Amino acid sequence: MGAWRALEAKAQELDELLDLAEAEGDETLMAEIAEEMAALQAKLDKMRLRLLMSGPHDERDAILSIYAGAGGTEAQDWAEMLLRMYLRWAERRGFTAEIIDQMEGEEAGIKSATVAIKGPYAYGLLRSERGVHRLVRISPFDNAHRRHTSFALVEVIPDIGNTVEVEINPEDIKMEVFHASGHGGQNVQKTSTAVRLTHLPTGIVVSCQNERSQVQNRERAMAVLKARLYNLELQRQEEERAKLRGEHVTAGWGNQIRSYVLHPYRMVKDLRTDWETGNPTAVLDGDLDGLIEAYLHHMVGKE
Repeated sequence: MGAWRALEAKAQELDELLDLAEAEGDETLMAEIAEEMAALQAKLDKMRLRLLMSGPHDERDAILSIYAGAGGTEAQDWAEMLLRMYLRWAERRGFTAEIIDQMEGEEAGIKSATVAIKGPYAYGLLRSERGVHRLVRISPFDNAHRRHTSFALVEVIPDIGNTVEVEINPEDIKMEVFHASGHGGQNVQKTSTAVRLTHLPTGIVVSCQNERSQVQNRERAMAVLKARLYNLELQRQEEERAKLRGEHVTAGWGNQIRSYVLHPYRMVKDLRTDWETGNPTAVLDGDLDGLIEAYLHHMVGKE
C-alpha cells in the first residue's frame, strides 16, 4: 500500500508543478515534468500488471519448452523462430535465459528445446504462452513458393526449485547418457556428459546437456522432471475442478491459442483474447507485452 500512496503523492506533486510551469510559461520545466510523468506512468503500468499475477507460482522463474509439430523442416523452422522470439523477449525484459536442452532438426530448425528463464514473475508472464502456435507463410523451403501452415507446441511450467517436495521413486527413473551435440548433430564433447531421464510411470522424458559434467546435467534434469511432475499434478487437480464445474478441458495439441500470418496478409491474433496486431515482425522479435497483458486481463475477467 505504501508504494501506491507514494505514487499518488508523486503524481499530485507533478500536477501542481505543471500548473506552476504553465502559469509562468516555463517550457523547459514543462518538458522535464512531462518526462517524469511518463516514467511515473510506466511504473504505474508495471505495478498494475503485477496485480494481475496473483497465482501461487506467478512470481517464480519459468521453464519453457517448444516442440515442433508434424511437417518436418517447416515445423522445425517454426519452432526455432519461436525459440528466438522467447529469447529476445527475455533479453528485452532483462531476464536470464539458459537453453537446458535442444534437439536440432534434420535440415533446419529444431525438433524441441527447453529453456530456463529467470526473472521476477517470469512464470506469471509466460503462462500466457502455453498451447499451440500456428504459422502461415510462403515456405522458404518450397521451390514452388506455396503457402504452408506449421504448428508448434509451447509448454510453460513454474521452476519450483527445492521449495516444493516432490517424491520420486528411484526405481521409476530410467537414465541414459549421451554426447552433447551442437548444431547439425555434431558432438561437442568427447565424453558422455548429457543426460536423459525417463519417468516410467508417466512417460515424461527430460534431457539436459548444457552443464559441464554428467552429475550437473543429471541434477538439472531431475529438477526439471520434478517441476513437470508437480505441474502434471496441478493440471490433474484443475481438470477435476473443471469437470465438477461442468467445463470442457482441452490441453496440449488440441489447444491452439495463437495464429501468426505472414501471407497473404500480415497479422498476429490471439484466439483467446482477440488481441491482434498487423506487425508480426515486432512480435517475432520479442515484443510480446501486448499479448501477455491482454491474456492476464482476460483471465481476471473469467475469474
